[in-house]
Amino acid sequence: MSEITWPSTLPLPTVQGYGVQPGEAILRTEMEAGLARQRRRFTDVPTKVSVRWIMRRDQYAIFEGWYRWYAREGASWFAITLLGGLGLLEQEARFTRQFSSRLLAGGTLWEITSELEIRERPTLTEGSIGILLDSDLILLTSSINKLQQFVQRHL
Repeated sequence: MSEITWPSTLPLPTVQGYGVQPGEAILRTEMEAGLARQRRRFTDVPTKVSVRWIMRRDQYAIFEGWYRWYAREGASWFAITLLGGLGLLEQEARFTRQFSSRLLAGGTLWEITSELEIRERPTLTEGSIGILLDSDLILLTSSINKLQQFVQRHL
């Protein structure tokens, strides 16, 4: 994980405006006749994350300084907690474009928007998804809960 981290004094991105957009993982070639051919372009698919923060004036000042000196105007990778299918997880990200900001009504809050690129989108492992697809999820969850209770009582 990156040595640079998102400042703990700054908020995480808001849910409003948040979006995850995996890049194109396949290369498609149309044929003169018949079905098109497709192949996987790469195994690590680049993923873009649209982000939006609401910050107080003092937080915005910290953000601007951090962005300039630590994130090197967005060029450096940094660790930040982001939301995905597996919940809130620390991920390695970098800015793909300059942020934009605007002062909200009242003059005390700033809205900052940008786009991040994450190094690797967290997903279930191949083994985990195999188990989940082949199992009764309710029964599996019940068994896991019973095992946890047994371990807490007897170990």
